[in-house]
Amino acid sequence: MKEGNSTMITEILLLGFENLHSLKSLFFIGILLVYGLAVSGNIFIITLVSTCKKLHRPMYIFLTQLSFLDILLITTIVPNMLLIVLNEGISMSLMGCITQFCFFAGLEMAECLLLTMMSYDRYLAICTPLRYTSIMDFALCVKLIVLSWLSNFITILIIALTVCGLKFCGPHVINHFFCDVSPLLDLSCTDTSMVHMEIFIMSVPVLGLPVVVIILSYIYIIITILKIPSITGRQKTFSTCSSHLTVVSIYFGTIIGIYLLPHERSSLATNKVLSLFYTVVTPFVNPIIYSLRNKDIKGIFTKITNKMRVSN
Repeated sequence: MKEGNSTMITEILLLGFENLHSLKSLFFIGILLVYGLAVSGNIFIITLVSTCKKLHRPMYIFLTQLSFLDILLITTIVPNMLLIVLNEGISMSLMGCITQFCFFAGLEMAECLLLTMMSYDRYLAICTPLRYTSIMDFALCVKLIVLSWLSNFITILIIALTVCGLKFCGPHVINHFFCDVSPLLDLSCTDTSMVHMEIFIMSVPVLGLPVVVIILSYIYIIITILKIPSITGRQKTFSTCSSHLTVVSIYFGTIIGIYLLPHERSSLATNKVLSLFYTVVTPFVNPIIYSLRNKDIKGIFTKITNKMRVSN
């Protein structure tokens, strides 16, 4: 337990990326470009699925929710980060820092659950194709999406109530580009063991359980694919889940890398790079992966492009 009679802090100084020097402008332009492309790409996915009746299926409905979550996630992080890069650090209110962390945590957990639902959807489609439409109907799809968003709001509420109950007396400096859990709790001068326990307990159903479900789903998917006699049939079946498997690998791989690696093995620079990857790069590459590796989306996009060429 941290003790002391230090003055309670009301502002947080985020240091961001140190020693950029001459690369600051280039880094700023790069992040701004990635942000613009990420938002545009995810809006494109949402618009395409919403306007094309062929894509009004559970897999693509889940995909629109993933795109929406990615837009919210990257918007929670990047605008502040751009100011940090431009000014070589910024000050933000303590409540603003807590708010950013709560939304970030809630969105991350909601995305974990959504990716798990998408894995379950692919399992049903490949392993039980005859029962797929009767199990994964529109009603179940909506219920799963509502569950994802409800868990998001409950998570934000629980974390906000817990963190706001702590006292923060400094130091007021966070050597990061956003308010993540560990650096934020390090500023508290009260006992944070209950907060750490609460986060651990919450991480079991929203991180541990999804990982288990995803692994089991893909074990059954791989077994089912290997039973298909023709190579062409195997490739065609695997193509229906390859984009999701790629996204899941990138997303959970980076999260596990930053939150489960021993602290003594991961430097601040490594943490920042990994954090940058799953808060900025992942929302940027997700629509690219689904656009390039999904034959339905590629086909519709090609038709739209051809129509535009003919009209011109």
